[in-house]
Amino acid sequence: MAARTDNRRAGFVAILGAPNVGKSTLINRLVGAKVSIVSPKVQTTRSRVRGIRIVGAAQLILVDTPGIFQGAKRRLERAMVHAAWSGAQDADAILLLIDAERGLDSNTRRIQTGLARSGRQAIVALNKIDLVARTKLLPLAAALDDGQSTERIFMISALDGQGVEDLLGHLVSLLPEGPWLYPEDQLSDISDRLLAAEICREKLFLQLHQELPYSLTVETESWRELKDGSVRIEQVIYVSRKTHKAMVLGKGGQRVKSVGREARLELETLFGRRVHLFLFVKVRENWHDDPERYRDMGLEFDS
Repeated sequence: MAARTDNRRAGFVAILGAPNVGKSTLINRLVGAKVSIVSPKVQTTRSRVRGIRIVGAAQLILVDTPGIFQGAKRRLERAMVHAAWSGAQDADAILLLIDAERGLDSNTRRIQTGLARSGRQAIVALNKIDLVARTKLLPLAAALDDGQSTERIFMISALDGQGVEDLLGHLVSLLPEGPWLYPEDQLSDISDRLLAAEICREKLFLQLHQELPYSLTVETESWRELKDGSVRIEQVIYVSRKTHKAMVLGKGGQRVKSVGREARLELETLFGRRVHLFLFVKVRENWHDDPERYRDMGLEFDS
């Protein structure tokens, strides 16, 4: 890590938004590598993930937060929403990401109200503009410019990269002067063990339907470096009910084998080496109420 502070800048930008607006897709594009898992299902991101991008003499730390939504009733949901707001309070700048197709829904209005109450302004990015007619974007941008919570509005597509470089340049310009906070070659603050568990959870989200994904969690129990340079990883998929275990396993164990195969292939690409991945499915009925699980996810149990 460089000790020099001349001409160097570093700071945090929290990415806020309603569930499933593309926050993880955007942070992966800005970082240039996969640091946050992505699925079409809402509430995929459960904890704050920091992605790091170097631009010239600036180190931009992007904080991917869980989606903010109304009516969070379960402990896990409340902890996720609390983590998102905490990420905003601690950041040097806030980026509010909005699904241009969905527009100003109740969750987004709630976030705007919360920002206005806290006295914070956000850079707003209208995402998924590749899916929306230009004639609809300008009225939406005008509606978002409330004079309180909005600093500047960008139109982007996190999926294909439209407008992202302009947004990146503006975010970098907001960073305060100071030394870099992470080593130059570090892309995220997430450990390899946790990233491996998250990749497995992503594959489960993509293959399972309805409410089941929200009733499971994945933990890396064992990580062993082998002499040939490969790694042996053992993970446990915890579910809340016996019936859920059967669904995760699938007929003859085919679903969990498919999940393991897809996760292993992606992990080998990410880590650049051979991976031996072993998955086990266990029932833990009250994992949602276990403080240790929340600590592992970086969430506050009593939020």
